[in-house]
Amino acid sequence: MAMWRRQPEPMQPQMEILDLRHFTSADLRTLLEQETREWSRFLAWDYRSSAEMILRYIDAKILPGYAAVCNGVPVGYSFFVYEGSKGVIGDLFVSPRFSDPAHETEKGLLKHVIETLQQSPGVHRLEAQLLIHNAGSLAAPFLNAGFRRYPRIFMTLPLQPATTYLSSEVHVPADLEVRRWSEQDYHPVASLITAAYRGHVDSDINDQYRSLTGALRFLNNIVRFPGCGVFDPKASFVAIQRSTRALIGVILCSRVKDDVGHVTQVCLMPEHRGCGIGEALLHATASELQSRGFSLLSLTVTEANTGAVRLYRRLGYNAEHIFDAFVWEG
Repeated sequence: MAMWRRQPEPMQPQMEILDLRHFTSADLRTLLEQETREWSRFLAWDYRSSAEMILRYIDAKILPGYAAVCNGVPVGYSFFVYEGSKGVIGDLFVSPRFSDPAHETEKGLLKHVIETLQQSPGVHRLEAQLLIHNAGSLAAPFLNAGFRRYPRIFMTLPLQPATTYLSSEVHVPADLEVRRWSEQDYHPVASLITAAYRGHVDSDINDQYRSLTGALRFLNNIVRFPGCGVFDPKASFVAIQRSTRALIGVILCSRVKDDVGHVTQVCLMPEHRGCGIGEALLHATASELQSRGFSLLSLTVTEANTGAVRLYRRLGYNAEHIFDAFVWEG
């Protein structure tokens, strides 16, 4: 008589959270290649240069963060950076094969990152913006740790074929001059940013807007570093009041893919809002990109900034998805 044998139970995957500095670029390259595909699919962004920069920092052992490891193989990671007394969560990604509907792996990584940052000596503020994650999906670890949540909208404007908005004439005040960005605009634009965002919800999300020093650091990160695409000076403009020669508005644009631009900053002096200047700046950037064969222009806007949301919708921008920004102040 044949003996009945109990079949062995399948082995459960062993998930660990380990210090990111235990790994090399060779360990994480496949994961970063997966993330690059997700950024392209989800946002139409080319993430390759950012991925290569992350891998260089990993090899240099200077990037703090954590990796989720399943049976010895990294399947997710998150890193953060310190900026004086502030910590910024720079990225979070888990391979789609290992991301369950409840996002338990992502939440495990975030719990480690948040605990490390909140316990770091001298750190009194934390910021995070999770651009490729849907709003609410990862809110629990942040809210449980005392963060404030700010939903933000990722919006896009098709540039090819010509949109009705770009083919129509934009009426601007006679006293307004719109010209391209130049290096001499650094300090005037930094001053503009601090004035434009005083008491604004976006200065709650990004404290660099609150001081001239912070605004200059923000501009330097956009213009000189490829963290948010490659700065495109030809598609970036300032608005000048002719009578006073004062700089009263700015729009900055970066190239995030060969044929995709992204507005990294657009703001006006508060007393000049509602006069068509913001529309003129947006039109200048979109027209410049369209003339060079770009297919798409994107931007992000805080959901609570209802006036800006209405303007973008009126100009033909489509809301693609909502993501979260989080802030903690201890």
